[in-house]
Amino acid sequence: MHKLDLPIDNIEAAAIARRRNREAQRQSRIFNAKTRIIGVDLEGIEQQVKDRKQMEEEERKRSEAFAADSERNDKIACMLQKRQEADIRELNKSLNEFRMMHQQPDGRREFDLYDPDYLKKDKPARVHDDDPRLTISGLQKFDGEDLNNKARTKYQHEQLREWSEKQKQEREQADANQREADRLYELKMRELDQRAMELAKAEEDCRRAINIATKDYNKALENETNEKRRLHKQQELDDNHTELANHIYGDILTENPAVAQSAWGPHRVITDRWKGMSPEQIAQIKKTQADQIKETERLRQEEELRNKEWDRQRVAMARAGELLERQQERVRKEMNKQQAIDNLRLGQEQKSHKDFLYNEVYTNPPTAAYFMQFNTTSR
Repeated sequence: MHKLDLPIDNIEAAAIARRRNREAQRQSRIFNAKTRIIGVDLEGIEQQVKDRKQMEEEERKRSEAFAADSERNDKIACMLQKRQEADIRELNKSLNEFRMMHQQPDGRREFDLYDPDYLKKDKPARVHDDDPRLTISGLQKFDGEDLNNKARTKYQHEQLREWSEKQKQEREQADANQREADRLYELKMRELDQRAMELAKAEEDCRRAINIATKDYNKALENETNEKRRLHKQQELDDNHTELANHIYGDILTENPAVAQSAWGPHRVITDRWKGMSPEQIAQIKKTQADQIKETERLRQEEELRNKEWDRQRVAMARAGELLERQQERVRKEMNKQQAIDNLRLGQEQKSHKDFLYNEVYTNPPTAAYFMQFNTTSR
């Protein structure tokens, strides 16, 4: 009699459970497309990450360049604003000084009409007998009583001479002050112009450096784009040689655009600082114009000869092109005919191969039970 109620081995049961658990975990790792790393293009992903980091670095450098340019422009604007405010303060200061020196209230022509100290400054009706302010209507002095006429006349002439000398000195002092003010103003203007030229030169150098950096970046980007395009077209050439055989020597693959050159040059001048041409420059221009007239006449004659030669070559090239087109047409017809023969032969070969596969090779098609045995274990 067989003994069927054998005791269960706990150690063996635990080992079997562990193996089943490990197998289930292994299947979850292998059959899960999100966590599986088998079949992933690591090199492609690393290249994409590298390209993304390089693009972010270039964008960061470009942003820093624009930020530096903006900061420099703000500094220049602040400096110009401060200079303008300083100029306004200097002008207001000079205006106030001029008013204090030359436009005092007592220097006005009608100041004696509203002088508050008029009564204090006024003299009595008669100081002495020789007072020149005495009039007939005042009944202070009558005709025939002017005994000091000669002394009074001499004193008036001396006083007039002193007044004239004083006015002359005041005029000369005013002219000297005006010349000194004009000289200081001219020196200030020269200093401001020099500072403006230095700032403009610094701004131009910075703009030139930015343009050079931008041009280099665009050139590098263009080279990278051309390289990617070339690799892509090379891949297409390898995959479909028949389609690209008619385009490999065309302009689309051999195009090499030239780098645009700057329009600024040493022949340009800044109009707001140009003081005119010298006599030597004018004479040089007239001489250059005369030479240009002679050169233009010579070029016109050469152009006529060149046009005649081009006409002759154009006729010859048109004739040669017509002959070449006829030859290409004959070659194209031969190629189409040969291609049709090759296509017919390939079609027959493919049909024979397909008949061989269906009739000789694929005689035992798989059933559903064949496919059910896959993905049942991780081994």
